[in-house]
Amino acid sequence: MSQESHSQLAIHPIVDDGSHELLKRRQVARRTKILALIVLIVLALGAARTIVSRMLNGRTLEADATQLATQYVKTALVQTPDTVQTLVLPGTLQGFVQSPISARAGGYLRRWYKDIGSRVEKGDLLADIETPEIDQQLSQAVAARQQAAASLDLAKSSMVRWEALRKRDAVSQQELDERRSASAQADSNLAAAEANVERLRQVSSFKRVVAPFAGVITRRNVDVGDLIDPGAGRPLFTLAQTDPLRVYVNVPQSYAQMVKPGQEAIVTQSELRGRKFQGKVARTAASIDIATRTMQIEVALPNPEGVLMPGSYVQVSLPLKPSGALVIPNNALLFRKEGSLVAVVDAQSKIHLKPVQIGRYFGETVEILDGLAASDRLVLNPSDSLAEGDSVKYEPDAPAAPATPAKPAAQAAS
Repeated sequence: MSQESHSQLAIHPIVDDGSHELLKRRQVARRTKILALIVLIVLALGAARTIVSRMLNGRTLEADATQLATQYVKTALVQTPDTVQTLVLPGTLQGFVQSPISARAGGYLRRWYKDIGSRVEKGDLLADIETPEIDQQLSQAVAARQQAAASLDLAKSSMVRWEALRKRDAVSQQELDERRSASAQADSNLAAAEANVERLRQVSSFKRVVAPFAGVITRRNVDVGDLIDPGAGRPLFTLAQTDPLRVYVNVPQSYAQMVKPGQEAIVTQSELRGRKFQGKVARTAASIDIATRTMQIEVALPNPEGVLMPGSYVQVSLPLKPSGALVIPNNALLFRKEGSLVAVVDAQSKIHLKPVQIGRYFGETVEILDGLAASDRLVLNPSDSLAEGDSVKYEPDAPAAPATPAKPAAQAAS
């Protein structure tokens, strides 16, 4: 094949001097360089992509970590209550006057006229007692008084005669003095006999057991035929005055200074739903019981309808003037080894744990004596993981709704 044919077929002619081999080596070297350059470019692009991806992931991770580190909490401001606080305490109803009715005269019960639940007035007859021994003693005392009166008459007449005889010097002065002494002694004996008769008449009057005041018979302990012994100490009846009533309440020491005589009180009973009874603090013990650390107060409670019964368990509500201390919700407290704490949010939304001194409990709120300011914002229901310096987010306080003006009576009715 000729050289022209080789050129047409793009076949290099075979040169015997070695130039073809040199050309082939140059082509291989050029291709190797190009391939290496491509590989380097690919590696550079891959490295750049990795660096950019890591930078983006780092920023995303930092943003996510910041977002996760920020806690969303519910907050509330510290309050200074200016409304009247109400203290609710248990109490026991008792009759204004409650007394056991006992017998002064001994004997047998003849008849009783009032049973439990009977309402009586002062002086009403409750029972009759048969007293044969007292009757006999009274009869004997009357006879003794008559005997003493007769002795006195004799002594006086003798003294008068001896005085006449003395004027005529028929008797001595000594004999006249003896007659005068006998007359005085007879006079004293008559006075003693009359006193004894009066005493037995007073004792005999106790055969009729009467009510010393108006009230309700709450207990009857005797029946017809029972032996009545005044020294036994067993009362015949128990009488209670139910209008008004007394309510005894034990006020804790922390509230004792706020309760004064004349203060209003509202009494409720669970069995009388929807009914409230108004009374007033009649008196206080003005001292704290060492055993219970409470002060006993007495509330006078009118009971004209007789609805309330002595001995009942009631609830007494005492309105108290505000003390001016700060009040927070009780779900804002944290109890840790440091003591009682609250989580306060500052202006930069950072958490600060502050120890507080707790005062009185008001149910859903609690009084704080020390450790807080009136402008502090507290975290409600703080988690156990909440720590000093944590960042939080909270919703701003909603603006107070404007007060709606009161409607006239005609519009309100319509």
